[in-house]
Amino acid sequence: MKDNSQRFVAQHVAGIPRSGIRDFFSIAAEMKDAISLGIGEPDFVTPWHIREAAIYALEKGKTSYTDNRGLLALRREISKYVEKRFEVSYSPETEILVGVGVSENIDLALRALLNPGDKVLYHEPCYVSYSPSVALAFGEAIAVPTFAKDNFAITPEALINAWQPGCKILMLNFPTNPTGGTVDKKALEKIAAFVVEKDMVVISDEIYSELTFEGEHTSIASMPGMRERTILLHGFSKAFAMTGFRIGYACAPAAIIEAMMKIHQYCMMCAPILSQEAAIEALRNGESAMLEMREQYHRRRDYVVARFNELGLPCHLPRGSFYAFPDISSAGLSSMEFATRVIHEAKVAMVPGTAFGPSGAGFVRAAFSTSYENLIEATERLGRWLDKNRK
Repeated sequence: MKDNSQRFVAQHVAGIPRSGIRDFFSIAAEMKDAISLGIGEPDFVTPWHIREAAIYALEKGKTSYTDNRGLLALRREISKYVEKRFEVSYSPETEILVGVGVSENIDLALRALLNPGDKVLYHEPCYVSYSPSVALAFGEAIAVPTFAKDNFAITPEALINAWQPGCKILMLNFPTNPTGGTVDKKALEKIAAFVVEKDMVVISDEIYSELTFEGEHTSIASMPGMRERTILLHGFSKAFAMTGFRIGYACAPAAIIEAMMKIHQYCMMCAPILSQEAAIEALRNGESAMLEMREQYHRRRDYVVARFNELGLPCHLPRGSFYAFPDISSAGLSSMEFATRVIHEAKVAMVPGTAFGPSGAGFVRAAFSTSYENLIEATERLGRWLDKNRK
């Protein structure tokens, strides 16, 4: 029987592409002996004391709904953590919202702020959900391209050139997925001044901030005039290896948090209580494990970037995150062709750079969140494949 149900799907949803990351992850998952450098997930198991907190909460019968905004105990811990790490103070009662990962909080922030037709600036290559999330909130996404010569850092000049009347929001992500790019404090100050001048709001996704390898991470929310116009997003998936717990949070002025909470309470109600209990433990006692994991990522980064360059795939040194973004144009293939052939012929999964926007053409994303041994084997396979196909 022919399926004609597509005609019922909303036009603005039908036009959104599937995630390029998940497509390649699915192929790798079904392929025997494949090594996946595709999905951005720590290979570390959540530290035991964090898992134990969730187990203990379950044993104590903590299986109820929570306050829509999240457990007050968690919001208090978030407030202390954010003030210490980002040098910005937020009230746990009115200025913090706990959600189902940073992804939900991005959606909430956009829906809470955008009127139909409002414009959103974002730097590209970027995480796959940014532009689709803007479209789902009936906004217009405007990409600001970044380039390898700048280590994929957004420049104030590029932002100024991309700005248009009607731009209400600037979305930032430092360190950046997929490039590992960051912005130095001087450039960030210029960006902040431009945001104030144009009276924009910033949605700042800082989920990889703990995984900064070079220099110190600076939040734009900490800069003069920015706290009142910034939504700081953060969570537990990357630095604390808690991807499956699906827990993240937003910090912002009370009126914005209230608007986001109203949407959250109707579409999600609250984040899972067991995940919230685990998050409390992560913030109270998780720093040492987080630092140990960061050192492993740092070591893996240095290895895999050096190997890509040895293989003739120029790769800048990412200053944060756990992604390398090598230039594969010397192979004479598009990003999609390269990634497709490598996964099928070398059994190494990487994500085409174009999955992160047109600015990613000529690159692939390789996550070094897998083991050091897997990285050695993956780059050996890639080297043999390149030798064979360059002859």
